[in-house]
Amino acid sequence: DHRDLHSFPTRRSSDLKCGLKGTQNGKFGNMFDELKKCYSGKKVFLTGHTGFKGSWLLQLLTMLGAKVKGYALSPNSKDDLFNVIQGNAICDSVIADLRDRDRLETEIGDFRPDFVFHLAAQPLVRLSYEIPSETFEVNAIGTANLLDGVRELDNKCTVVLITTDKVYQNNEWEYPYRENDRLGGYDPYSASKACTELVINSYIQSFFNGAQYKLHLKDISVVRAGNVIGGGDWSKDRLIPDIARALSEKKEIIIRNPTAIRPWQHVLEPIVAYLILGAKQDESPQKFNGAYNIGPNAKDSLSVKEMLELSIKSWGEGSFRVETGVNQPHEAGLLKLDISKISNKLDWQPKWDASLAVENTMLWYKTFATQGHNAAKELMHKQIFDYLNRF
Repeated sequence: DHRDLHSFPTRRSSDLKCGLKGTQNGKFGNMFDELKKCYSGKKVFLTGHTGFKGSWLLQLLTMLGAKVKGYALSPNSKDDLFNVIQGNAICDSVIADLRDRDRLETEIGDFRPDFVFHLAAQPLVRLSYEIPSETFEVNAIGTANLLDGVRELDNKCTVVLITTDKVYQNNEWEYPYRENDRLGGYDPYSASKACTELVINSYIQSFFNGAQYKLHLKDISVVRAGNVIGGGDWSKDRLIPDIARALSEKKEIIIRNPTAIRPWQHVLEPIVAYLILGAKQDESPQKFNGAYNIGPNAKDSLSVKEMLELSIKSWGEGSFRVETGVNQPHEAGLLKLDISKISNKLDWQPKWDASLAVENTMLWYKTFATQGHNAAKELMHKQIFDYLNRF
């Protein structure tokens, strides 16, 4: 059990300081140890902890010795990653809705977190066509509710809010989007996330203004992450989960948009970047806040077909066909991110290229399919350390 290997410290969180610094050549030391210096013993409020990305972040925070309170809806099934990692045993898990403002404010206020990582959302483009108003409520109003809870805190708190690469007004061009490009959104999901960013900006200007930091003690950043893959994502109508399900059941893989290009990245890329950003903010408030893109290097913005071929190669077998002649809701065909800001300000670079990201992802799903929960959980731990050792 990782809690035996990395036991919780007895020091109070107020006695701890982050020490995430680069070495003389600009590189970090042992990243696990560096992050543990910052998060060990700290109280972290994590929304979306039962989801795919949230479960990866919960696992890593627990390994770092953080005290985590999660706030999210229930996982969908026994095979969800949250259940694979036995999430109920490693955090204070609150099952509730972001739209329940009173409950959310109460949970934040009672916990008095040192850090907030906000991942909870309605995250699916195709589902947003079926429940558009609910998507806007959860994503935009839910974030406002969270920030209302943060407003009531009287302690120092570092806040990292996760939106999406799809917040940009997508012109379907080769130009990678930068943080100061126009926000927009064709589908309800993308538009809801653009609205979320407007909500965030309003709260920052109105209640968490940098000029008054010494009064409110809140430092807020926003992260726009590209398409994330990794073991444990079972979402409907997502490429890698659909591929993994088909391969494990020895069925033909069906894809919709083989030429669509996305900034693919393994889930550990943004998860670790969130933690680095939070540590930097905590150590130097008002220096690292703002918006950041997180994505792969330009060469890893691959098409759906290329990702499919890498997946089949990693699995060792499989076949596919393209679904044609079916009316599909609009989805972006081309989307790339410029990650120069986070690279320059945080000295962060992707560590796994698309090929390695797919290989590790398919290995997790194959291990899960053939060996079950415990083996998949052990592999998850190994992949976390393998990734952090690349810093």
